[in-house]
Amino acid sequence: MVQVRTIRLWSRIHTWTSLVCMLFLLMLCVTGLPLVFHDEIDDLLEDEIAAPAMPEGTPRLSLDRMIAAAQARFPGQHVLLLNLKQIEPLVTVAVSPTAVPAPGNFHRLTFDARTAEMLGEEAPHQDVMDIVLRIHKDMFAGLPGELFLGAMGLVFAVSIISGIVVYWPFMRRLDFGTIRRRSSPRLKWLDTHNLLGIVILTWMLAIGLTGMINTLATPLFDLWRAQLIRVLLAPHLGKPVAPIPSVQAAVELVRTRFPDRLVTSVTMPTAARFGSPQHLVVWTKGATPFTARMFQPMLVDANDGKTIVAPEVPWYLKTLQVSRPLHFGDYGGLPLKIVWALLDTMAIIVLVSGIYLWAARRKPSARKPLRAERPTAVGV
Repeated sequence: MVQVRTIRLWSRIHTWTSLVCMLFLLMLCVTGLPLVFHDEIDDLLEDEIAAPAMPEGTPRLSLDRMIAAAQARFPGQHVLLLNLKQIEPLVTVAVSPTAVPAPGNFHRLTFDARTAEMLGEEAPHQDVMDIVLRIHKDMFAGLPGELFLGAMGLVFAVSIISGIVVYWPFMRRLDFGTIRRRSSPRLKWLDTHNLLGIVILTWMLAIGLTGMINTLATPLFDLWRAQLIRVLLAPHLGKPVAPIPSVQAAVELVRTRFPDRLVTSVTMPTAARFGSPQHLVVWTKGATPFTARMFQPMLVDANDGKTIVAPEVPWYLKTLQVSRPLHFGDYGGLPLKIVWALLDTMAIIVLVSGIYLWAARRKPSARKPLRAERPTAVGV
């Protein structure tokens, strides 16, 4: 009797936690499916600026030449940052009429790194995948939307765990993979729901938890800036912004001292929130597909160009950065993306079948035969 009561309690927990988060999880799975292939979709939909063909091994020019070319294009404007492409020989330079940039009030100029020729300017607009990402990330609600979806991820984890507790006592009587084809449509969907749910159990739990961690990105980065970066930069705050030194020399210095890191971008000395008035901030990442999401800033003293400070990345930011490739499944190339897409599709079937099972159970015509057969399992 105690076991029956316990199962009923867990069944209620599973039902109501599933109902609370199911529609939001379904939205996340549907929007997450194209995001798995965001690179391929962007290549199809966007006319990206590409480097012209040149003989292999054509050397790249100094990054200082790119800055000079941008300043010649927009005289008197402030250079904010440089982005370095890892595959193509392209460098993007952001310039602004003000030292502290205003949203949308700057230019992003793309140059050929071998000739310093300007190839185009990136238009400040949101493409289709940007919109899908915003829906998936925060539903256009900013930080409150992110935290809300994080809470739904936690509820989803409770739903999965309670589903295991309810699933085990009843489905162990059946061979794994059994779907009772001669039973009612609802029981067929119930068996399908349970089977797919248990097959992708670990994946769903990992995706839910890593997604929840990702929703904490903004407060975690703010915490890092408040605890470490502000203390580190305290002696330099309020000082005049240093003139831009040789960016190429700073990048080469970082590459020499940290050969296992790839330079992705450089932020110029600035009084803005994300920089330092006395340092070039050289952003680096890992060189492997998995560590490519693990970023580390290097602060190069703009006055001497030789002193490097590498702020410690705390454990919670390392956890966040590790969770991102695990969540999106984009660190193993196209084969892993296809696997992620198949698992995502199975998750959508589990969620849709769960909604159907809950709705069908409440139909008067569905209750009588179900009492006779007496099945109890996940989602009912």
